[in-house]
Amino acid sequence: MDSTVSPNKTPSPDTRARKRSKVIGGIIAVLAMAALAALAWYLTHRTPPQAAGGPGAAAGARGGAGAAAGSGGGARGPGGGGGRRGAPATTVGVATAEQVDIPVTLEALGTVTPAAVATVRPQVSGVLQKINFTEGQVVRAGQVLATIDPRQSEIALLQATGQRQRDEAQLENARLLLSRYRTLLEQDSIARQEVDTQAALVKQLQATVKTDTAAENLARLNLSYAQVKAPISGRVGLRTVDIGNLVSSGDANGIAVITQFSPIDVEFAVPQDQVPELQGRIAQNARLPAIALDRTRSATLATGRFAALDNQVDTQTGTVRAKARFENTDNKLFPSQFVNLRLQVRTIEGAVVVPVNALRHGANGDFVYVLNPQEKTVALRNVTRGQATGDKVQVATGLKAGEQVITEGADRLKDGAKVTLPGDRPQGGAGGRQGGRAGEGAQGERPRRQREGAAQ
Repeated sequence: MDSTVSPNKTPSPDTRARKRSKVIGGIIAVLAMAALAALAWYLTHRTPPQAAGGPGAAAGARGGAGAAAGSGGGARGPGGGGGRRGAPATTVGVATAEQVDIPVTLEALGTVTPAAVATVRPQVSGVLQKINFTEGQVVRAGQVLATIDPRQSEIALLQATGQRQRDEAQLENARLLLSRYRTLLEQDSIARQEVDTQAALVKQLQATVKTDTAAENLARLNLSYAQVKAPISGRVGLRTVDIGNLVSSGDANGIAVITQFSPIDVEFAVPQDQVPELQGRIAQNARLPAIALDRTRSATLATGRFAALDNQVDTQTGTVRAKARFENTDNKLFPSQFVNLRLQVRTIEGAVVVPVNALRHGANGDFVYVLNPQEKTVALRNVTRGQATGDKVQVATGLKAGEQVITEGADRLKDGAKVTLPGDRPQGGAGGRQGGRAGEGAQGERPRRQREGAAQ
């Protein structure tokens, strides 16, 4: 008996491996398609957690979806079934309208200008003998800053004094002669014409003495000008002449420049639309506080008050120049320095304010969403915008203090919509737990059926 086996009846190992791979690949493909179909059904039929009443309902929806995927289309859990009954509630942020006093301020860019600037010039000519100040020193009005050679002025004073004394002696002699002439005239021993001539001479000499006295006082004044004194109080700048130079009153640069630092002014521009209100406050003699801030508006340099308003509008800029005055005792303000000025024009007392992000603008104007805390709904209410300050804005009409307005999530709201607050406790917990258990059962059933299919 021939025991040889035909090669066509016994499959080779490679052939068996290929067949086994095809079967396994087909099973994997079927399982993948089933998983994709279950995922698509879950994504298209799931219900938002807000509509079903909280996290519990969401868990129920997930449980129902898992059961449907495992059994090929079972009933949804309790959470999923209840999600279609109403629109989902939106989680929002709220704020309470407050009643505060709002300062109405005017913001402007200002330039620091000294209240007074004086160039120290000599009033007489002469050689500069002494300088009594240090550059940058703070001086007082009347303080001697420099000394000019006084000898010429002293000589002129002596000359004027001598002239006055000589004319006074002649006047005294003329008065004595006039007295004698009047005695002789009473005795009829002299002509009246000589008496009249002598009286005229006395008057002439009196006028001469007055002129001499004025010349003497002028010479004394010029001698005092030999000491150059500070006309104002302030800080002395860099000197322009040195000792030994000939100076005169015609020198354009003078000896030095004094700048007054305390008080000091800040000039700024007021828009012409705000001028009437500012003029009204000035007419009431109101004291308007002013604050000078640094370049970044983070630090206060000085505090002062409104000083003056110009009388013309600049046609190029449409503004009116104004001035605020500061004591500047600590010298934080420097001439020609740029500062940010904040002028408080008035104060709105008892204004109702809300956060800026609570106020919205629509086709009918500004509005806010007001919260009904009992029903957890919102109502659209038209309001009138008022003064803004920082992160707050005034609501002039349409809102009362104590009412709650929506600050976050208002883009998804409409009039009468239901909302959920961040601090609210979730609802529908029982349904969620039941749905979760159902989902867990379905999810546990799916692996068992997959194992059975693989075994077959």
